[in-house]
Amino acid sequence: MNILKYYRLTRKWACKTYGILDADLELLFYLDCEGRFTRKDFMDGAYTFSWDKARWDRLRQQGWIDVWRHRNRTTIKYSVYKTSYRCKQLINRIYRILLGEEDLPTSERSIFYKNVSYTDKVYNKAIDNMIKDKNR
Repeated sequence: MNILKYYRLTRKWACKTYGILDADLELLFYLDCEGRFTRKDFMDGAYTFSWDKARWDRLRQQGWIDVWRHRNRTTIKYSVYKTSYRCKQLINRIYRILLGEEDLPTSERSIFYKNVSYTDKVYNKAIDNMIKDKNR
């Protein structure tokens, strides 16, 4: 099926386009699969990643994680969270790209289009190769 053949390229594109770190994106994949989760579930999921004390606050402030149910001190002892609509849209787009249903942008809308750095040029070439490979 070759679904993961271009995972790294797709991940790098998503991270640069949406201004998110690689580890944060992979953690959001985990949390999206969990559905609703608590802060403890987040910590359990983040256990295998490098330590980043600000990750929780950063993901909340940037709108990747929303509160599903607030706690109240009498009956509900902790808040319950879920990935945001924005996060779900990003993950679904990544899935569509990996499944070949959608191409990575190669025009002016692409984050790598300006060829500012050597890495941008390399990624543009890799995107071109990915599209050619898909069309074969």
